[in-house]
Amino acid sequence: MTVLHQEHSAHAHTHGPACGHRAMVHHDHLDYVHDGHLHREHSGHWDECEPGEHVAHSGHAHVHGDGCGHPAVAHGDHVDYVHEGHRHAAHEDHWDDH
Repeated sequence: MTVLHQEHSAHAHTHGPACGHRAMVHHDHLDYVHDGHLHREHSGHWDECEPGEHVAHSGHAHVHGDGCGHPAVAHGDHVDYVHEGHRHAAHEDHWDDH
């Protein structure tokens, strides 16, 4: 999975433990859910943390949804489910890794 370096410009808000936005572990960093997208701190600024390509999560038998036990996060026009340090999003007949 490729993480693009897309700076979130004019982001005056500083994320942290008391900022009010959900924090989630994503690979080797923390993402903060804010306005339907995810921010990560990078070299003194905030980047968008979005996948750079379509990555299907193969062999994922678990079906996410209300009551599945994984946190749901609004992300753009869909819902991601936080699972094992990454996010799953429904796509056609499979789940994508975000």
